[in-house]
Amino acid sequence: MPLQDFDMPEQLPLLPVRDTVVFPHMVLPLFVGRSASLEAVKQAMEESRLIFLATQKILGNEEPGKDDIYRIGTVAMIMRMVKLNDGRVKILVQGLSKGRIEEYLREEPFFEVRITSLEEPELGELPLEVEALMRTVQNQLSQLQAISNVLSPEVMVVVDNIEDPGGLADLVVGNLNLKISQSQELLEVCDPVERLMQVNDLLNKELELATMQSRIQSQAKEEMGKTQREYFLREQLRAIQEELGGSDAKTDDLAELEQKLKDGKLPDEAMTEATKQLRRLEGMQAEAAEYSMLRTYLEWLADLPWQKTTRDNLDLHKARRILDEDHYSLDKVKERILEFLAVRKLKKKLKGPVLCFVGPPGVGKTSLGKSIARALGRKFVRVSLGGLRDEAEIRGHRRTYVGALPGRIIQGMKQAGTSNPVFMLDELDKVGGADFRGDPSAALLELLDPEQNHAFSDHYINLPFDLSNVMFIATANIMDPIPSALKDRLEVLRLAGYSGEEKLAIAERFLLPRQLEDNGLKGQDVRFSRSALQRIIREYTTEAGLRNLEREIGSICRKVAHRLAEGRKGPVSITRTNLERFLGPARHLAEDKLAENEVGVATGLAWTERGGEILHVEVTTMKGASKLTLTGQLGDVMKESAQAALSYARSHAEELGVDPDFAERLDIHIHVPAGAIPKDGPSAGVTMATALVSALSGRRVDREVAMTGEITLRGKVLPVGGLKEKVLAAVRAGITIVVVPRQNEKDLVEIPAALRRKVTFVPVDNMSQVLEQALESNP
Repeated sequence: MPLQDFDMPEQLPLLPVRDTVVFPHMVLPLFVGRSASLEAVKQAMEESRLIFLATQKILGNEEPGKDDIYRIGTVAMIMRMVKLNDGRVKILVQGLSKGRIEEYLREEPFFEVRITSLEEPELGELPLEVEALMRTVQNQLSQLQAISNVLSPEVMVVVDNIEDPGGLADLVVGNLNLKISQSQELLEVCDPVERLMQVNDLLNKELELATMQSRIQSQAKEEMGKTQREYFLREQLRAIQEELGGSDAKTDDLAELEQKLKDGKLPDEAMTEATKQLRRLEGMQAEAAEYSMLRTYLEWLADLPWQKTTRDNLDLHKARRILDEDHYSLDKVKERILEFLAVRKLKKKLKGPVLCFVGPPGVGKTSLGKSIARALGRKFVRVSLGGLRDEAEIRGHRRTYVGALPGRIIQGMKQAGTSNPVFMLDELDKVGGADFRGDPSAALLELLDPEQNHAFSDHYINLPFDLSNVMFIATANIMDPIPSALKDRLEVLRLAGYSGEEKLAIAERFLLPRQLEDNGLKGQDVRFSRSALQRIIREYTTEAGLRNLEREIGSICRKVAHRLAEGRKGPVSITRTNLERFLGPARHLAEDKLAENEVGVATGLAWTERGGEILHVEVTTMKGASKLTLTGQLGDVMKESAQAALSYARSHAEELGVDPDFAERLDIHIHVPAGAIPKDGPSAGVTMATALVSALSGRRVDREVAMTGEITLRGKVLPVGGLKEKVLAAVRAGITIVVVPRQNEKDLVEIPAALRRKVTFVPVDNMSQVLEQALESNP
């Protein structure tokens, strides 16, 4: 459409332009990708191919509002449109006339505006002053082109032949690399002569700048020799700064870094070292390899929380409420935290304790650390030590190495931003052993000793850092892999598995509401009966913790969410009888007590990392020549317990009512079921002895009795560990009598009262008391 035939409409779709200002007579391509912009282009193509182009004020704004777009723009014709493979559209537009947005008629799905035309005054025959101004602009542009080659030859040909002052101004501005704000100001000037005068001033500045840049480049090239050519850009920048009389970027950067160090409140020793390294940095070239390394080191010093602390929440009632909100039971751990708060309330300067939570997976060790931090009002940092094999991960690398960084401890302190966070060292028992990279466990010794960690030394920082206010909490599944020197520094708090009642309470109070929220459900969408939850606990999970229980609840919630998403309404009731529709058949059949009293089968109690279990130890005798067979993947200690049980039976044969010569004419086979699972430990000694005596004497074992304890050759019963987990296993199996070593009687106080009421405990000192309780009197 020729410009003279152009008839501006009153309303047009608006296309916000991000990185350019479009002038009349300009022809340029635009890439359109935003959905609103694509709709505007589509609307324009369906009507008159005319569109209003206005520049947005902020370049990076992806969804500009009407206040983010300049009101004066250009009406343009879409000459060509090409769809690209990535969903965008490329259009070729030609600017036709200026316009002003008077009103936004719509904002969705694209902008449509009512515009008025901005007509420029007719000049008629050009005065001599205007012609002189046009020639001046053309000459300046030629000089600028000769120095910096900013325009293409085709544009220069057009510039030399143009006779319209407004058109000349628009052409020059459209092809100079000006800021968006400058170009927009010129677009809004309607007087062509005034616009050309402003362009003349801009060209004067551009010409001076280009001349200065050329002279600086020449000076820099003359000053540099063959060995300094790689510093060309740096010398050029230095020369520019000298001409402008300002400071360079390096000086500003170092001044900012020095201020950060002052604000960081470093201790005297650290501040002395930081000042020394800062002076070294000032004398280095910014391109030197050591410059970047030294600057990173000083930034670490500035960012560490040397003296920044958070105030502890010393309200014991509030702390107890927070702990109870987050975790059910765990009274011993909660009491220890409240004790720490009580002492902290009485004594302001208190070294942080080093607690170690030990227990099977899923009992809440890690989440308990977060809860403690919330109760104390402290920041929480967690570092996983699982699989750690390099000592430098704890202490950091020396700064001489390329890519050196502080260790995880200092990194965690920077992350916390305070010098007294709750710092969790997760999976302490999974730390790797000593090798050529050092011993990570040994590196933890200084860290976890309150008498030493007030001056913890990281290889990278190489300055003492005070960790005495940090509350360290370690977690582990078992204590055996932890070195003894490290154990000595830990205050161990054992978290045993949960009983069925505790799991049920936790499921109702914590797990079920969390899974409903995670799966987008409300309380009225699904209802779990207590019997259904109890069946999930007993028949679909076998664990001391709660992770699998939460997974099974989450699985049911997802199936209910699927049902609701398909449009089926109404609440879903999960009961004991319909549970298999959601979870399938029961996956874990509990190891129950024996159906009847049997000869040669005794019920023992075992501890595993997943909690407690019951074991049915079986003994049978056959005619043979005193051969003892042990099966069930037994470890060395358990095999020795079987040998001790056999020796006890032989040495006490007469008082046990057993043929004294049985060993010479019988083969004995001792088997512990679940043969695919390795088993070890001394606590099955009394169970093996009971089953062996039962098989030899023909007396049946009471199925209501379960037992644990180590046996000696004299028949003494020695104490064992993991008593709470073993009692939990007995309760799950329906056992009513548990025989325990008398020396373990003190450990019964750790067992919840609800569990103690379900079981009768029989403390014993020797094997005869065990047999009296477990065996029937008559063969």
